[in-house]
Amino acid sequence: MAEYKLVVCGHGGVGKSALTVRFIQGNFLEKYDPTIEDSYRKQVEVDGVACLLDILDTAGQDEYSALRDAYMKTGQGFVIVYDITDTLSLDTVTNLREKILRTKQAADVPIMLVGNKVDLEDKRVVAKSKGEELAQEYKCSFMETSAKTNHNVKELFEQLVREINQYQDRNPAASSSKSAGGSSKKKGGCALL
Repeated sequence: MAEYKLVVCGHGGVGKSALTVRFIQGNFLEKYDPTIEDSYRKQVEVDGVACLLDILDTAGQDEYSALRDAYMKTGQGFVIVYDITDTLSLDTVTNLREKILRTKQAADVPIMLVGNKVDLEDKRVVAKSKGEELAQEYKCSFMETSAKTNHNVKELFEQLVREINQYQDRNPAASSSKSAGGSSKKKGGCALL
């Protein structure tokens, strides 16, 4: 079974943990409790193929940035979350993306840009078009979600798996790191562990 290492990052309070817990456990976290880091695993089926998702929910606070950087090295796909009711959270997206690319030493990495909290439409300050423009500039996928209403949560993680697969098809060398346990589909050659 293919295994995927996903990293969820974004400014503090944007709903990273709420999205992750909604996807993994199916419930919504009402109370905000800042995360240092949490790791979750879930077996899912994407496009008829069983896969194991290893999801790392990172801290949004700057004092934990060294930890986040370490996790970025092992991540295969990234969810960068911002809050549609907070322009400051959108401002951090560029820095996070640059940090991911620098850490991965790549110009292209599977990234989903996510505008969260669409259930708070009446408090929206970041237009959907702004997120779409940024995603187009970064050549990444974009989606708006709500952990509270479960809008696009499952779709977000499934789309990221598709993005990783497309990336690995374009970059065969990246496939060798698909699964540290070696359970990814083999494309020949050898894998260094």
